[in-house]
Amino acid sequence: MTKLSVNINKIATLRNARGGDRPNVVQAAKDCERFGAQGITVHPRPDERHIRYQDVYDLKPIVTTEFNIEGNPTPDFLKLVKDVKPEQVTLVPDAPDAITSNAGWDTIKHKDFLTDIISEMKSLGIRTSIFVDPVESMIEGAAIVGTDRVELYTEDYARQYHANREAAIAPYMKAAVKAQEFGIGLNAGHDLDLDNLKYLKENLPGLLEVSIGHALICDALYYGLENTIQLYLRQLK
Repeated sequence: MTKLSVNINKIATLRNARGGDRPNVVQAAKDCERFGAQGITVHPRPDERHIRYQDVYDLKPIVTTEFNIEGNPTPDFLKLVKDVKPEQVTLVPDAPDAITSNAGWDTIKHKDFLTDIISEMKSLGIRTSIFVDPVESMIEGAAIVGTDRVELYTEDYARQYHANREAAIAPYMKAAVKAQEFGIGLNAGHDLDLDNLKYLKENLPGLLEVSIGHALICDALYYGLENTIQLYLRQLK
């Protein structure tokens, strides 16, 4: 079964909008795990507009499933990762002012940079994943830099899904096959929801994990967090 990692950034966004500590992100992570999530994802950004660096430190001792920290590998981010030593770090090339992640790595152009970071992360026993577009050459580049996994950036898939899901999934299927050829683990994330998740799972061989935040938290407003997590898990069975 493909694992579900819940991105709790939006919980922190709600907290930060009012100040104080409601909702509490640590308690939210505990609840997500209690309700069936198999991982917790956070994506701290330099301006700390949602998840704060201190949140990451606070979460480390209480996350009992897989802890996945996403972000642009700036010096501050890398220090955080080295301090916390999560099970997985996902390297994302997002600009500091980006509202959300909007592109994958050019693994060929940034070969030396990624190779050095991945080597350092592996020396600390941290599994590495690189956020990439569904392009076969980028998968090959990811293999060359030595990453353990890639996370396919699924915004294009989600945007095209209702118009033509066969066309939408096609480049992702090719990317998944290429990842298998190179022995790279496969994750996926961005704009996945209860409409498009099952079809993605059914058509991507070897899909190990999906990271879902925005849509899942939005659904939880209507269905409740526990029920929503169970609904997402059913799509992955």
